[in-house]
Amino acid sequence: MRVGEVSQIKETECYAALDLEMTGLDAKNDRIIEIGAIRVEKGIVTGTFSSLVRPGRKLEARVEELTNITDCMLEGAPEIPEVMERLSSFTEGLPLLGHNIAFDYRFLKQAAVDQGMRFERDGIDTLTLCRLFMPPDEKKNLGSACSYYGVRPQTAHRALSDAFSAHFLYQALLNRHFQEKPEAFMAKPLNYHVKRRQPATKKQKEVLRDLLKYHKINLSAQIDGLTRNEVSRMIDKIVSQCGRAAER
Repeated sequence: MRVGEVSQIKETECYAALDLEMTGLDAKNDRIIEIGAIRVEKGIVTGTFSSLVRPGRKLEARVEELTNITDCMLEGAPEIPEVMERLSSFTEGLPLLGHNIAFDYRFLKQAAVDQGMRFERDGIDTLTLCRLFMPPDEKKNLGSACSYYGVRPQTAHRALSDAFSAHFLYQALLNRHFQEKPEAFMAKPLNYHVKRRQPATKKQKEVLRDLLKYHKINLSAQIDGLTRNEVSRMIDKIVSQCGRAAER
């Protein structure tokens, strides 16, 4: 093996494998509820990071069923500003690795921008690698890809276990396919531009509280943690379904 190839392998064996669990699939409106990451240097796991995140809203039943995370588990969890600070320090200097890492990065970037943090990272995507090297008719989701490459299954749909799965999958891909296309394993910039979500105004929160009280509606989210757009959508939905407070 040439010296250049050895250098490339070293570069591709340093990363932070990462996975998230969220309240939904929309980075602008949904929230992170768990982050798991492992720090890998020269192919060796040198540290782990795992934290639940209090989202400021109740989880839907489908989310609890999928993730095995419950509202009770999140009651004492830290909020996203604290967790993002710790994650940023843990992953500093390393590209992020994950299965469809751009999707998870959108949530992290939105959370960082909301807190006024700078969070720019390169990424390595195991899904992209699977699409490149696996047969077209094989399923490419994380579980199926791990099975195809003989990676032992971890506990599905929990962030840290999925981060480990992505790490083991990547190592299998690297060992089998690196010499075929070494450039495919190089980290690339993760480009995602978002605007900071603005918190709801005092007036908006007053209107929403009045509507909730008047119509006797129990809200699953904490009003003080909602954005302007979220409160606006809630007000519009209540008015369209129940009418304005004076019209009841």
